[in-house]
Amino acid sequence: MAEHARDGAREPGELASLFNTRANAGDVEGLVALYEPDAVLAAGDVVATGHGEIRRFYADLLARKSDFPQAEVLPALIKDGLALTFARLGNGVLSVEAARRQADGTWLWAIDQLKIKPRS
Repeated sequence: MAEHARDGAREPGELASLFNTRANAGDVEGLVALYEPDAVLAAGDVVATGHGEIRRFYADLLARKSDFPQAEVLPALIKDGLALTFARLGNGVLSVEAARRQADGTWLWAIDQLKIKPRS
């Protein structure tokens, strides 16, 4: 069984670590598995909706970039099965995501906003 099929995030903050592991392994399907089927990912001018578009986004990204340093994961804000997750990348960029608890108790991202520049 593939890693992404057996290893889900038991806490919303684990999603960033799973992302890092799978991105560095070149595991596009593992990255897609971190998102709900109808999730939205916004990165710069790109907005990808659903697994198909998110898969294309990551296939293109991984074809161009192979090193993903570990991000600093900030504490998630959690309420009633929803969470805001935050990760600060090495270049000071902040990534913010909305995650939702799934029926099996794992967490998946529903909305992912990459490269939000923090205010100076």
